[in-house]
Amino acid sequence: MSVMGRPVEKRELGGVLICNGANSTGVCEHKVYELDVCHDLEAPLFQNSSTFAPDGEGFYCYPYATKCDGICTSPTGCTLGAVSFAYQYKFDLSQIGWDKGISSFECRRNETTSR
Repeated sequence: MSVMGRPVEKRELGGVLICNGANSTGVCEHKVYELDVCHDLEAPLFQNSSTFAPDGEGFYCYPYATKCDGICTSPTGCTLGAVSFAYQYKFDLSQIGWDKGISSFECRRNETTSR
């Protein structure tokens, strides 16, 4: 006897899990965010996010220390850099001092080329 299940649905690009605790604890929010658009975080996640975890390999995100309409005045820059599905510290940003740093973020499609 065989049982047919529903086909596996492909995840939409842009899904990010954000939590104020490390390892997906505390207040968490998972949403699919529009790519190439800056998104401001709101309380209680604004400058209070220890988990920032993109949920797929097809995109990456740039967390920013400023709000979307803010002006960066830091001599070292205002982004953590690209955070992808494979990023080592995505479940504990306190390891790199960014658990109190994210004000906004933007995600982009991972466009790799192969030859």
